Amino acid sequence: MWNPFNSITKRSIGEHFEVKACQYLQQQGLLFKDKNIGFRFGEIDLIMQDKEQLIFVEVRYRSSNEFGGSAASVDQRKQAKLTKTAALYLQKHYGNQPPSCRFDVVAITKVKQDIQINWIKNAFY
Repeated sequence: MWNPFNSITKRSIGEHFEVKACQYLQQQGLLFKDKNIGFRFGEIDLIMQDKEQLIFVEVRYRSSNEFGGSAASVDQRKQAKLTKTAALYLQKHYGNQPPSCRFDVVAITKVKQDIQINWIKNAFY
């Protein structure tokens, strides 16, 4: 029987894989700064730091590589939303002195009973 307290939502799946991505990036030496930063235009899943560089991370999960997989889902429209959101974040938090930054994608795909993580640095500009 359906129970609203046990239902798996798209958002809860997204949050689960954002945590996985954050843990993975921290294991690679990045520092966690913030998550789920939203403005009217969109949302940035994770903000990490690599030395002096700020990294805006889009986390994508797909249950298969069918239809192009998780990395391919970060299309031009999504990239435009992310860059606009990042610009607002930088203006709000750094004013006229923004740090160096880049956009990464963490593409997570289900492979049999496990997951495969593909970290794409400088995924777009």
